[in-house]
This record gives sequence, structure tokens and C-alpha cells, in this order.
Amino acid sequence: MFHKEGHKIIFTTFIFVIVSFLLIDKFIHITWLQNCLWFVFFGFLILILQFFRNPKRNTVLNDKQVISPVDGKVVVIEEVFEKEYFKEKRLQVSVFMSPINVHVTRYPISGNVIFSKYHPGKYLVAWHPKASEENERTTVVVENKTYGKVLYRQIAGALAKRIVNYAKNNDQVTQGTDSGFIKFGSRVDLFLPLNTEIKVELNQKVRGGESVIAEIND
Repeated sequence: MFHKEGHKIIFTTFIFVIVSFLLIDKFIHITWLQNCLWFVFFGFLILILQFFRNPKRNTVLNDKQVISPVDGKVVVIEEVFEKEYFKEKRLQVSVFMSPINVHVTRYPISGNVIFSKYHPGKYLVAWHPKASEENERTTVVVENKTYGKVLYRQIAGALAKRIVNYAKNNDQVTQGTDSGFIKFGSRVDLFLPLNTEIKVELNQKVRGGESVIAEIND
């Protein structure tokens, strides 16, 4: 199953690869060179298909928990001052996605979207300290009565050239469902209440829609 954001690119890539195969067969008659070129173009198609895959995830709905919005590796766990929306200290958990990860973004909690904003910007590498403030990004805040407010921020990386965000103000959303997509390498930051119990560790690999990032303390 492939994400709808990739349908046009997958179709274009497929046509490009087929035409390339035909041209190689017609104009190149050196067997080893033919095979090498066919391998390169076929590998390119496989990479595109892998990037836009959209696997089903078994989300266990729980209003006390925040689940990972994306697949990737936890690269930041720290207390920070969140400048854009909360304007106070929060616990930040950041997940970095490599180009081979699934790039679907999913809602970390169920609730009401109370803030959604797009910011144009640069394309620094996603792990750069200033990426969360200077890169192209979107900021979304979801609130529910049990957990409170959770902010997640999609951040474009050096290769990412388009962030897709489906969250709109006053949307009622469900934990684990599709909230957007980031094309070609990126990062997602979560900003959580200080009384949150973090359930992950640095460098831990997580799965979007399934891995529990944090749980609110009663």
C-alpha cells in the first residue's frame, strides 16, 4: 500500500524507468553495460516505492499516552523552552527519519486540533540544532481532556522539499491516523507537559502509530 502523496511520483518514475529500459535495449549492445544500467534504474524504482509505502499500523487508543507520530530513531530527549505556542518549558522528544523510513506522519494523541501553522524556511540537515527554528516546518497542537496539549512539529531536512500537513483548526482527530507526509528525509519534534513520563531512550528506534513515547502521570 502506497501513500496518496506518492501516487503521481510513483507513476512518473514507473514510466521513466520503462522508457529507459527500452532505450537501453535499443541503443546499448554491450551486455554488461545493459545489465548495470537496468539494475540502476530498477533500484531507483524500488527506492521510490519503498519511500512512499504506507503500512497499516495497529494503534492501541489510549488518551493517557503519546505515540510516535513517525518511524525513525529518537535523537533528542530534553527539557526546553518552547517559543512558538506554549512559551514555557516543555519536554522535547525528537524522532529523526532517514530516507529509508516510512515518512507518513500520524496523530500522537486523539483530540481537537487547536493550532496548525505552516512556516517556510531553509533546508538544513534535520539534526542541525537550528533546524526546528529555521527549516521549513509545520506546527500542530492537539488537545484532549486526559492528556492536555501536545505539540508536534514536522521539520524538513536537507533532502525534503515538501511537507504535507492535513491538520486543520477544530478538526476532531484520532490517535494513530494519517496527519501528513514529509517527502525525502526529515524530523518530527514532540513537545510534552513536564509531568510526562518518557517511555523511550536516546537512539531507540520507534514505529509511527505504535511505539509509546510518553505517558501522563495521574
